[in-house]
Amino acid sequence: MDFRIRGLDPAPFRHLWGLPAAALAAAGAERHVADCRPGFPDRVALVDAAPGETLLLLNFVHQPAANPYRASHAIYLREGAERAFDAVGVIPPALAIRPLSLRAFDAGDRLVGAELAEGAAQAGAIRALLADPRVRYLQAHYARPGCYAARIERA
Repeated sequence: MDFRIRGLDPAPFRHLWGLPAAALAAAGAERHVADCRPGFPDRVALVDAAPGETLLLLNFVHQPAANPYRASHAIYLREGAERAFDAVGVIPPALAIRPLSLRAFDAGDRLVGAELAEGAAQAGAIRALLADPRVRYLQAHYARPGCYAARIERA
């Protein structure tokens, strides 16, 4: 069984690109400049920003379910990122280099499984979770900080 990983659509965030610091703060966001690579994983292209690139740090509701699993967390977006990662059977660079917490959700947006996976084991763990017929989708989170990384579905 193959899987598809997608980065976030940049459209809902475009209004934030280029805003002054005060306007970003009013929107609950901050501008940061990457000073190392890796270290600032963009959730649109699913790559780490290069040193000197600007990113926005903002809260994102990654699990909008109207149940106890509703969740949000801080994420980075490279300012001006326009092309969302979208590939079948490919682990994007920002995920491949980090340990992941893979969380499996059913059609009711309830957690039905989870795995920790790192490096070459990630694809196998994703396929194993998606083999469960109860699973509708996965969410990948960076295991150390716990931040949302990407959505994963059956291809």
